[in-house]
Amino acid sequence: MKHLLKLLDVSEKEILEILNLADQLKYERKHGIPHRHLEGKSLGMIFQKASTRTRLSFETGMYQLGGQALFLSNRDLQIGRGEPVQDTARVMSRYLDGIMIRTFAQQEVEDLAKYGTIPVINGLTDFCHPCQILADLMTVREKKGSFAGLKACFIGDGNNMANSLIVGCLKVGMKFSIACPDGYRPDSRVLDFAKDYGDKFTLTDNVLEAAADADVVITDVWASMGQEDEKAKREAAFKGYQVNDGVMKAARGDAMVLHCLPAHREEEITAKVFEEHADEIFEEAENRLHAQKAVMVKLMKD
Repeated sequence: MKHLLKLLDVSEKEILEILNLADQLKYERKHGIPHRHLEGKSLGMIFQKASTRTRLSFETGMYQLGGQALFLSNRDLQIGRGEPVQDTARVMSRYLDGIMIRTFAQQEVEDLAKYGTIPVINGLTDFCHPCQILADLMTVREKKGSFAGLKACFIGDGNNMANSLIVGCLKVGMKFSIACPDGYRPDSRVLDFAKDYGDKFTLTDNVLEAAADADVVITDVWASMGQEDEKAKREAAFKGYQVNDGVMKAARGDAMVLHCLPAHREEEITAKVFEEHADEIFEEAENRLHAQKAVMVKLMKD
């Protein structure tokens, strides 16, 4: 594993190795045990999309691992003024030990990895969000003990979160169902991948069918970053695609709820359900730190 570009590239064994290391790093952090695995290392963080959790978790994670993180916005880089991504990749490779990028196009992430000589971590693209899903899987295993026999469901937009959840959950052995309206389905590459898992994967427009007997219920905002002008259209399309008491009644009695945040209460999730499961949701948010530290150690440690 040289990069983390998308979970389609990562094996089940590699996912579990990351999760096991994340558990260890979390334990050490909680017990004040130093783990400065990246002493003297530098991570360049390219942000073409705004962020709260991604910047905080990567920057703090690098500090805890003994390295430094450099925040780079479009205003700080020549790539924002038209420098080819291949030139940016080759220059950054001469200065840094790793790159994290949060951007729009998946191809930009792939090109950084192709032309650079250092590890590249996808902090989010319009296609996928691998770091978030590693944190989600870490949280599920913490709360449920293992992935064996579990079913996860996602309700809402077939967006980058949905794409990565489908791949991640199926690869670690979970069943997965997703409810989304026509026109808002996951990427065709992901659906082609899911075909190999037969009846372990279900795509439907029926929310209660997707949620039936689910151990994990997951949702995300209806309009992602960059889709603000579609807000009214999406509100109409996703009416009924809300995680509420009815959905939770269809799921298992001990089902957990995850949300990658920020949450729009009374849209994709009711305030009642959110607050009832807030401990799980904010443990999930914390686990971004531990999962990403594990990824950085795996990719950047000598």
